[in-house]
Amino acid sequence: MTELDLLIKNVRLVKHDAPDIPTTDIGVKDGVFHRIAPGIPASGAAQVVDGKGLLAFPGVVDAHQHWGIYNPLSDDTVTESRACAQGGVTTALTYMRTGQYYMNRGGSYDEVFPLVLDASEGRSHVDYGFHLAPMQKSHIDEIPELIARFGVTSFKVFMFYGSHGLHGRSADQNSFLMIPPGERYDLAHFEFVMRGVQAARKAYPELADSISLSLHCETAEIMTAYTRLVEEEGRLDGLAAYSASRPPHSEGLAVTIASYLAAETNLPNINLLHLSSRKAIEAAMLMAKTFPQVDFRREVTIGHLLANIETASGVGGKVNPPLRPQEDVDALWEHLVAGDVDWVVSDHACCKEETKFGDPKSDVFAAKSGFGGTEYLLPGLAGAAPAHGLPLQKVAELTSWSPAQRFGLSTKGQIAEGYDADLALVDPSASWTVDAADSESAQEYTPLQGLEVGARVESTFLRGTQVYGDRKVMGAPRGRYLSRPTKR
Repeated sequence: MTELDLLIKNVRLVKHDAPDIPTTDIGVKDGVFHRIAPGIPASGAAQVVDGKGLLAFPGVVDAHQHWGIYNPLSDDTVTESRACAQGGVTTALTYMRTGQYYMNRGGSYDEVFPLVLDASEGRSHVDYGFHLAPMQKSHIDEIPELIARFGVTSFKVFMFYGSHGLHGRSADQNSFLMIPPGERYDLAHFEFVMRGVQAARKAYPELADSISLSLHCETAEIMTAYTRLVEEEGRLDGLAAYSASRPPHSEGLAVTIASYLAAETNLPNINLLHLSSRKAIEAAMLMAKTFPQVDFRREVTIGHLLANIETASGVGGKVNPPLRPQEDVDALWEHLVAGDVDWVVSDHACCKEETKFGDPKSDVFAAKSGFGGTEYLLPGLAGAAPAHGLPLQKVAELTSWSPAQRFGLSTKGQIAEGYDADLALVDPSASWTVDAADSESAQEYTPLQGLEVGARVESTFLRGTQVYGDRKVMGAPRGRYLSRPTKR
């Protein structure tokens, strides 16, 4: 009788809470980490893998993705979860809302969310969950049921949808968002969403720590005015024009408004998403001091850390909020190293070439917003970390432990006995060049094309089963929907 289902020998264990990286063995039984110690006998294991001295990172919890935004959710769940496995991501949390794109329908989540679950079931190569956005008044009333019935504990507000669509100006907000006549998606709605989330926290006190609200912080009125200015002046084009049309102070102002509303509504669990600029993150830091009763978490994406308006490969780098000039990238790294950022994500949104680019292809304002990148999250951050003085333990914290803790994933986040046996084996000395042709994503391009990455994911394990190795995804989809909070 074997004691272990899997034994991984000779790895260097990266932990979020310890600076040393000891060489050890990792034993797995029944899908969880069973024993972690050096010198575990191979004779007691059904399967033995030689870790070859590679770094063992906890499986990445990529807490910000968008499956199904441009392609059918059933398709994206397959292809984009393959990209997850390729990059060491073992848990994907993806944003979903009603309205145009995604499921392309309005109505109640009681009707829509079961369709979301059906479209994704049995198709993912990694474990997954959903954040939901209350787009209309009735959705706020559904929050308690979404928590109790479906285990959805995180919600979202898109602040820029006031007079902006997904890609630019929007003249008919109600049609774009598919909300009832007479309703507005505005600051008052955002306030009432906050009140609804806080009411749910009070209704479920045992779950309150896992219930939070995330905000995309940009100010619609500022962006609308500056888009007009940039287009009329005609001095800028490409990603520089798009960054100027959605200026950093638009982010900072939205962060300030969101933070004040959080304090006003007594909602303590607030996540400020994909902060892209010095002004945005400094506003977030100021708000944390101003409202110490609010537990703010601050997020940055790997795209905003590894690319800028000049290095990204053209209009394919259009994303909301925009890629920024290098001085903003430098500011993000400064705050990351200083400990002011809570997690790093991909904001992965597969947008194929035929969908991405408008006419002409060089017109950034005609292009769609968003791009994939989950496959570059762990190798990109681990590879860039040494040059910026970011310890590897912080990489483990930023990519796994912190998002798992915030979003009610108590079975995820670290390599420790009793946790789900999710891990990625990483070669920190394998330098390689990003080429979209090598990606498992269905997206045919990447703004990171040609980027030199200083680390590579060699193997990914999901609950003790290898799902990626030898440069390919392995086996049939075995990812599970995660009803949160999960329990160990």
